[in-house]
Amino acid sequence: MHYDLPLEEARVYRPPLAVPEDLGDFWARTLARIGGAPPMLTRVDSGLVTVESYDVALAGFDGHPVRAWLHLPAEVLRSGPLPGVVQFQGYNGGRGLAHEHVLWASAGYAHLVVDTRGQGSGWTTGATGDPVGSGPAQPGFLTRGIGDPDTYYYRRVYADAVAALEVLRGHDLVDPSRVVVAGGSQGGGISTSVAALAPSSVAAVLCDVPFLCDFRRAAAVAQTDPYLELVRYLAAHRDQVDRAFSTLSYFDVAVLGRLATAPALWSVAQMDLTCPPSTVFAAYNSYGGPKEIEVYEFNDHEGGAAYHRSRQLEWLAAL
Repeated sequence: MHYDLPLEEARVYRPPLAVPEDLGDFWARTLARIGGAPPMLTRVDSGLVTVESYDVALAGFDGHPVRAWLHLPAEVLRSGPLPGVVQFQGYNGGRGLAHEHVLWASAGYAHLVVDTRGQGSGWTTGATGDPVGSGPAQPGFLTRGIGDPDTYYYRRVYADAVAALEVLRGHDLVDPSRVVVAGGSQGGGISTSVAALAPSSVAAVLCDVPFLCDFRRAAAVAQTDPYLELVRYLAAHRDQVDRAFSTLSYFDVAVLGRLATAPALWSVAQMDLTCPPSTVFAAYNSYGGPKEIEVYEFNDHEGGAAYHRSRQLEWLAAL
């Protein structure tokens, strides 16, 4: 079902989104609160012989612990500094088990698979809590702390993600000039936001069917959660509409992405009921760096899946 804008209209869709006057100052203050403790890495046996895996604990926003897996090609397969991929997770997913995400290490990359704080009890598991509470919110994560940018949940998430990027760039076996950020859905939104918040640290972006884009339109046209969490919150808190969207403007990928400079490969699915394609194009069309987008005409939120992984491998190899 093509329920959203026709493709020819979506390709030029650029809504006039409000940009907070203090956007730069807000994120400078936020990133200054990333913890300074060095990461802790513990070798684990995943049962795989071509991939070397480590359990990672790193310091995120306010020094809160964030867990990740680091996967490296086995020592006999390594030669010289490695390119890297930092992978962020879809909504309510976590880093999973040690053997779950090994494609990028198998392709010769150092691969950091990062938890999203408080999530990881949905389609795969996580090991990172969120020690910060919030005011009234819809079940889920999208409206936690939404009354103020300083308390909003994704402030901590985006800061954690920047911290993870710097951990991989600082690894002795990694070439810091060749580290890519990647993710689908929520992970796509996080990866693009990291590219905007740390533009000199990101070599490229792999952004698939991203969440966290053009919130007002998403709330109007999305067919399923998580955006419907926002709809239900606003239906209950009728006097908080302007305040909620003001907060969200600090985290909107269609706003932040303008600050990114790294080359990016995006994907969008025209039958995506979760992340409406028009919202993806709103962010893609405003993205500040060189960019390409693959359109999957007959797919829902799974997007290009394994077909798109092949496209990503080819695209990165050609950079």
